[in-house]
This record gives sequence, C-alpha cells and structure tokens, in this order.
Amino acid sequence: MSEATATPTLAGAQRALEMLANLVIHVAVVALLGLVVVQGWQVFARYVINDSPSWTEPVTLLLLSTAMSMGAAAGVHTNRHFGFFLLADHLNPQVKRVVDALVPLVVASIGAVIAWWGWLLWLDGLHIKAAGAELPQSVNYLPLSIGGALMVVFALNRAVQALRPAAAEGDR
Repeated sequence: MSEATATPTLAGAQRALEMLANLVIHVAVVALLGLVVVQGWQVFARYVINDSPSWTEPVTLLLLSTAMSMGAAAGVHTNRHFGFFLLADHLNPQVKRVVDALVPLVVASIGAVIAWWGWLLWLDGLHIKAAGAELPQSVNYLPLSIGGALMVVFALNRAVQALRPAAAEGDR
C-alpha cells in the first residue's frame, strides 16, 4: 500500500475519533450541567419547599458516573491523564518510543477491564429497581462500561500513533 492511499484512511479515522472525542466531552459537560441542576433542585426543594424529592440521589449518581467516565475517556484521547512525563522526557529516544507504545496498551487493558466488569455489573442489576427513581439499581455501571470501552479505543489509537513514526523511518 502506498503512502498516498494510506493517508486519507488514517486521516478519516483520526477525524472520526476527534468527532467521537468531542461528542464524549459534550456528554460529560451535559452530565455536569445536569448534576448542577438536579442538586440545585434538591437543595431548593428540601430547604425552601420542605419536600425533598427522592429521585435526585439516583439521578445525581448516574450523572456523576457519566461525567467521570466520559471525562476519563476524553482524558485518554487528549493524553491528559495521569503519567510520569518527567521520567519519559529523560529517556533515550529508543526507550521513549517503546514506553510511548506500551503506556497506551496498559491504559487500553485497564479500560477493557473497566468496560467488561462495568457491563457485567450493569447486566447483573437490571432487574433491581433503584430506590426513589424508575431506574435499574445498576444504571450507574452503564456509563462506566461505555467509558471503559472508549478508553480502549482512544488508547489503541495512541498506541498506533506512537508506533507510526517508527514504521515511517523503517520504510525510508
């Protein structure tokens, strides 16, 4: 495959991942805004109306889980997650390239575990209703599972990007 035919596909995939990451960030923002509205209503209803709604706690937990999971996935995409960047900057270029390829694979592995167990926990509690809301008790695990799956996708993309310069140098 020539470089000319590989580039548009790669650029298209990158564009799709950028659009997905933007969507994920927007979902996290909407979840955070929803969290503020729900908690604001909870405080108002409890202290002003003196009639605390029961649905606010499960909805708050769902919104918090969504914001956290989507934010973590977006952090993987933008490479703004926890890391030892100072250590990596002091490695020689060959070792740094290996570390740059291995770190996303570790993140992808962790994301896969989160996605898998989040999915199993979500399925396990579907038949149990949450107290105070018409939601399954395990609804908080669904965003966790989706966020883990997105972490896998974004981390594997990072690994491919880390390996790409090595392949381009080997072709020359």
